Amino acid sequence: MGRRPTRRQLIAGAGAIAATLPFATRASAQATTPRPLKPPRLHPGDTVGIISPAGATFNTTDLDIVMDAVRGLGLVPRPAPHVLAQYGYLAGKDRDRAADVNQFFADPAIKALLPIRGDWGCARILPYLDYDLIRQNPKIITGFSDLTALLLGITAQTGLVTFHGPNGLTAWRPDQTEPFRQVLFDGQALTFENPIAGEDRDRLMQTRFRVQTITPGQARGKLYGGNLSVISGIVGSPYVPDLTGAILFLEDVGESIYRIDRMLTQLKLAGVLDQLAGFVFGQCTNCGPSGGYGGLTLEQVLTDHIAPLGIPAWWNAAIGHVEPILTLPLGLTVTMDATAGQIAMTEGAIV
Repeated sequence: MGRRPTRRQLIAGAGAIAATLPFATRASAQATTPRPLKPPRLHPGDTVGIISPAGATFNTTDLDIVMDAVRGLGLVPRPAPHVLAQYGYLAGKDRDRAADVNQFFADPAIKALLPIRGDWGCARILPYLDYDLIRQNPKIITGFSDLTALLLGITAQTGLVTFHGPNGLTAWRPDQTEPFRQVLFDGQALTFENPIAGEDRDRLMQTRFRVQTITPGQARGKLYGGNLSVISGIVGSPYVPDLTGAILFLEDVGESIYRIDRMLTQLKLAGVLDQLAGFVFGQCTNCGPSGGYGGLTLEQVLTDHIAPLGIPAWWNAAIGHVEPILTLPLGLTVTMDATAGQIAMTEGAIV
């Protein structure tokens, strides 16, 4: 197999897909995001649908690992029909991957959907999802990275609260599984804040995940967010929720700082940043300096774009391609404190 296209090369195709939709569909879908629709909670013994809405799983052992993780949660895994399909770097053709999502939302025996991995491909299936079906059969769906497109698309079109949380192949250690259970089984309203990393537990000071306040203050609004590259690739489409008065969190991986600058500039020029009530930037894992002369730091780029907004904002949140993966509700009202570095749910995210 040849070299896999980069996220930047692939993400440019997302806008092209939206452009193929009939104008009336695009226009009507730009309306205000529906009221929040909470999914039913998980119970021990429930069946979880294992899906591959983006990148292909080339090693069948990966599916076995995910199924073991689901069993470890006290749940029953059921692989989707196309979960091991392959179409180049994708887990099958777009319509087939979408059909798996639609089928599991329609099946009353399936109580939640868990993707094996991200990679790339979720934006391609958004036009083929049955949003009326999803709205009528609300269920838990979780994921991060490329799954950002699927989560935000579903939330924008249906109002369903989705969850920026673990993919199947994440670590599933106690510091991840416990909040996952508290949010999705118990319906608790959690407050999220940066953990003390292991290397800092015997130090007099915290060195990793230090809260970096851009503008102090507190804010309240619906929480949305995810991967910056993915979000910038679907801005202007009907698959981005109404961000007026929202709290937006962003993260990324493997991007040079100038590309982070470029994508934040895109959000600025599209009017996204000016709508927000609060802003949080998580981790930019393996995001090196831009190189050449006069390179900006991530802190400088974030300050340039976010400080002029005058809204509560902070960065270096423990959100992104780092363990543990938090379970954050998208489309639910939260409060944030930019000085303390906290995001607090105001209510449970499930019924």
